[in-house]
Amino acid sequence: MKIDSKETLMSIREEALSRIAAYDCRILVCSGTGCIATGSQKIYEKFSEIAANTPGVTVEFGPHGSDAHVGVKKTGCQGVCELGPLVRIQKGDDVIQYTKVQLDDCQEIFDNSVLKDGIVDRLLYTKGGKSYKGPDDIPFIAKQTRVVLKNCGKFDAESLEEYIASGGFMALSKAMFEMGPDAVVNEVDKSGIRGRGGGGFPAGKKWKQVARQPEKIRYVVCNGDEGDPGAFMDGSVMEGDPYRLIEGMMLAAYAVGSSDGYIYVRAEYPMSVARLRHAISVLEEAGLLGDNILGTDFSFRLHINRGAGAFVCGEGSALTASIEGNRGMPRTKPPRTVEKGLWEKPTVLNNVETYANIPEIILKGADWYRSIGTEGSPGTKTFSLTGSIENTGLIEVPMGTTLREIIFDIGGGLKEGAPFKAVQIGGPSGGCLTEKHLDVPLDFDSVKKFGAIVGSGGLVVMDQNTCMVEVARFFMSFTQRESCGKCTPCREGTKRMLEILERIVAGNGEMEDIDRLQELGTMVRSMALCGLGKSAPLPVLSTLREFKDEYIEHIRDKKCAAKVCTKLRTFVINPDLCQGCTKCARNCPVNAISGEKKKPHTIDPKKCIKCGTCKDNCKFDAIYIEA
Repeated sequence: MKIDSKETLMSIREEALSRIAAYDCRILVCSGTGCIATGSQKIYEKFSEIAANTPGVTVEFGPHGSDAHVGVKKTGCQGVCELGPLVRIQKGDDVIQYTKVQLDDCQEIFDNSVLKDGIVDRLLYTKGGKSYKGPDDIPFIAKQTRVVLKNCGKFDAESLEEYIASGGFMALSKAMFEMGPDAVVNEVDKSGIRGRGGGGFPAGKKWKQVARQPEKIRYVVCNGDEGDPGAFMDGSVMEGDPYRLIEGMMLAAYAVGSSDGYIYVRAEYPMSVARLRHAISVLEEAGLLGDNILGTDFSFRLHINRGAGAFVCGEGSALTASIEGNRGMPRTKPPRTVEKGLWEKPTVLNNVETYANIPEIILKGADWYRSIGTEGSPGTKTFSLTGSIENTGLIEVPMGTTLREIIFDIGGGLKEGAPFKAVQIGGPSGGCLTEKHLDVPLDFDSVKKFGAIVGSGGLVVMDQNTCMVEVARFFMSFTQRESCGKCTPCREGTKRMLEILERIVAGNGEMEDIDRLQELGTMVRSMALCGLGKSAPLPVLSTLREFKDEYIEHIRDKKCAAKVCTKLRTFVINPDLCQGCTKCARNCPVNAISGEKKKPHTIDPKKCIKCGTCKDNCKFDAIYIEA
């Protein structure tokens, strides 16, 4: 059915709400990338098969008399990623959250929780001996404030009908029939929303600059090139609520007078691409993309471009160059993207999360949005919580939430109660925050004071078993490899920094290397061409500032207290535990272990290549790494 007017849209919304309410039970299977990787697609198929073959159950909507009307739906990310596959059983407002669901559990869940009102207790989320029934009961989810992720896990990610039922396209309707382009721009500007891609530039200011350009051909571009290791916020939105992203882009296009939009998605996100393509196709068929949207003179078409995995294409001018078919490399500024962006035309360029906020801002108003977060950084922020943390997954919290709240209240603390050491924030272009920063509000301005950036929202939590010198080397290796090479400071500076770090972790560092790293990092940060180059040294500079003693230990003492750096490890056999089984000697690739059978063995440190094979093969735990 064509949705060619505001009245038709409202009618379809009422019908969709009625159809959803008619379900006796909805089986919501998480179909985010994480759960798909652990088998949720097969679980979806299994539930569909069980429902279709159960007498007295109707799967498709329609007259069903006394039959139970059961829907099996694929949702976006349900949040608690490490406990997947995740399944929710929804009966009206009553929801059960099941974790680690396997194929053999499907029939039991169906019999007990779908056909009856029972609960399969062993599949509930359990913490500290306490089980939690519903998703909103789980501390990990209950302590969040979901705006961008409000639909993820609750609705069929591929269904336009269900998106409309959730309030979808009400913001677009309000903008077009009650506000007008200038009012939309002003409302976004008044909300104070800042770009969620890393730079934190005010979105409304950017939109105003595009809207006032004399050139009338303008573009709206979405940066979905989420390249930070461990980050999956934008990918989860594209997978779990693609229509929300598209509506946000349509609002931007309406506000600035654009008729064409582009979504740039990294090739490593095939599901995001598939869901977006499906959503675009459905919207075109429904008349919500194309000419004369909702019967007005507003027309908008949307295109998808797949990136080839270049980290630098997360930078605006490199991204637009890639869309144009050129090599993705930043350019000098000015002119800026708002003046001459895609094909030299004025361009609104924001990331996925930024656009996904816009429908709520238009619907509920700028004052509502500013009531969340801080004065300088209103709204919420999504983070991917990974590393040495009990609850890894996708979270959304108000700007200004502290690290302590995120790590210990939402994340459940560190694994096995390990002492907290640091958190890498902002990905490879970010920096390290330590214990003294646990109560610092996480917003754009506060974090910057400590030599870090919020970035796109990656949070990698590290415990005392982490070597901070190796962390710096790892991230510098990533950024150096991903440097486009256009400017000398980034191309050569990051390479020299990486060489120094590699020397240090190999035990060949010199005390002068600390000053060299500081000097090079400062130079790259001040002279690199683009934002990615300027932020590349942050992991090194922040670890030098907070963990200088570890650098000194690696250089002067040739020791790695965390026992991480391979070249600085010394393997020793405890004679009191060694049983002389000879397994370590037989597996040593360089014959560095000697000793008689049934008597304690020894390792020759001159021959040992520190591979750890002996330790891996010792079943008596007699081999340890000397501190």
